[in-house]
Amino acid sequence: MTTIPQPPDILSPEFEADPYSAYRILREYYPLLHDPATGSYLISRYEDVQRAFREPVFTNDHYEWQIEPVHGGRTLLRMSGHEHAVRRALVAPAFRGRDLREKFLPVIERNARDLIDDFRNAVETDLVAAFATRFPINVIVDMLGLDRADHDRFHAWYKTVVDFFGNLGRDPEITAAGLRVSGELSAYLHPIIRARRAAPGDDLLSTLCTAEVDGTRMNDQDITAFVSLLLSAGGETTDKVLAGIFRNLLAHPDQLAAVRADRSLVVAAFVETLRYTPPVQMIMRQPAEDVTLSGGTVPAGATLICMIGAANRDERRYDRPDTFDLFRTEVSAARAFSAAADHVAFGLGRHFCVGALLARAEVEVGVNQLLDAFPGIAFADGTAPAEAGVFLRGPKRLAVRLTPRGDRG
Repeated sequence: MTTIPQPPDILSPEFEADPYSAYRILREYYPLLHDPATGSYLISRYEDVQRAFREPVFTNDHYEWQIEPVHGGRTLLRMSGHEHAVRRALVAPAFRGRDLREKFLPVIERNARDLIDDFRNAVETDLVAAFATRFPINVIVDMLGLDRADHDRFHAWYKTVVDFFGNLGRDPEITAAGLRVSGELSAYLHPIIRARRAAPGDDLLSTLCTAEVDGTRMNDQDITAFVSLLLSAGGETTDKVLAGIFRNLLAHPDQLAAVRADRSLVVAAFVETLRYTPPVQMIMRQPAEDVTLSGGTVPAGATLICMIGAANRDERRYDRPDTFDLFRTEVSAARAFSAAADHVAFGLGRHFCVGALLARAEVEVGVNQLLDAFPGIAFADGTAPAEAGVFLRGPKRLAVRLTPRGDRG
């Protein structure tokens, strides 16, 4: 006689300690589960999450209460139809093609080098604190053409905004801190935006101030909301995935050796980390009408939590899904940074992450520069650190022992 396990509590310490075991239970026994703690419906199978990201019936209307308060206005995430297409066309060119290669790749390379210089001769460091969590924020600040002396200020704002997003338990102090930062960021940016409109430069903020599509331009609130979104979404994905790549590769020395020998595999390691330990574990949707998925029907207007971490390990979709394998064939690196991706870590369809190619450039530069600087990298205590987080997830610390280049010891 088979005993059906109890449904997991996604707000419990046990779930945070090991969500992947809980995901297996959800996929097998509760593919659609109403979760009383969050008042939401949970979906965990790849097919269902893929549908929720692709089909227009699954809206982003919930963002009005979930994220717009901390961003200070409507963002691309909530827009749809012509409005979304126009606004995306205003910002997308800066994150691909010539602008990314010629204007911003040197910014990425310089920031990686500057951070690594601070511990280039160290024998031990925490890769999260020293590199991963600061690198993408410093890049964004410099891309925007803001004062490099404000790197620390933006890093503090970034952490507060990310905490706001992960606040599934609705802690009022976290909510209040997020709203306070929203006001501080607006007060900081608005005079700079006015100055860039009057005298635009060659930076991303000037591009946002002057871009025009079909007669539409971004106002001050639009730009501030986009910068806030860029800090949180752009920072968090790259931050946690960089730590995740090294955690996963150090735990699989043969694959680390393969990447060192063939640097084209850096992208494959990135893509497999997005599948195996995605930094964003959950994204919400709100169906505009009743929708039938595996396990039942989600009523119109309900909050639907799409469990990316579960979908990306669905045994119906991937062979040996709980194994990190950068050589797997079910995930194409060529498609991984487009709306046709074989994973759901960046979303899919019309709302596929606009900064995916920026994240790819940052990861390629960051991983390659770290491997070049340190011929030897290993866990400081010989074991992989635990991950932390429910909505957003990754190692809080990644203490590593380093062999700097030129050190034969």
